[in-house]
Amino acid sequence: MTASGLAPGERQQQVATRVADREASGWVLFAAIALGVAGVMRIFDAIWAFRYHGVLPADLENAIFGHSLKTYGWVFLIVAAVYIGAAFLVVGGSQVARWFGIVAGAIGAVSAVWWMPYYPVWSLAYIAVGGVVIYALAVHGGSARAA
Repeated sequence: MTASGLAPGERQQQVATRVADREASGWVLFAAIALGVAGVMRIFDAIWAFRYHGVLPADLENAIFGHSLKTYGWVFLIVAAVYIGAAFLVVGGSQVARWFGIVAGAIGAVSAVWWMPYYPVWSLAYIAVGGVVIYALAVHGGSARAA
């Protein structure tokens, strides 16, 4: 027994558990921040879609929502609202929020695929953010580990 009243193995286990919990909370915080930033970026995408009057890609009429950028502006706003709502919920830490965050990451990644032919790098960035958010919440977003 040590001065703290715990056996050396128990003390090591408590320290390891605290380190793992801190790492998990870091991933969850990262996921919340990434969701929030992606939501703000989608708002900027929506503003761009509503205000852009330049030349559009020639094959945009074959895109999933047609050739109107206004339609995409509304889709971007809806995705932004889902992202930002998920960010605030994930910070709360409930299991429902965790799953909503996972779904939000998936929605963001899938909605970025639609623009892959037109803006591949930007789309890949959104897909990567969605993938990392899904990883963070699926692996590290669970309830606290049992001691």
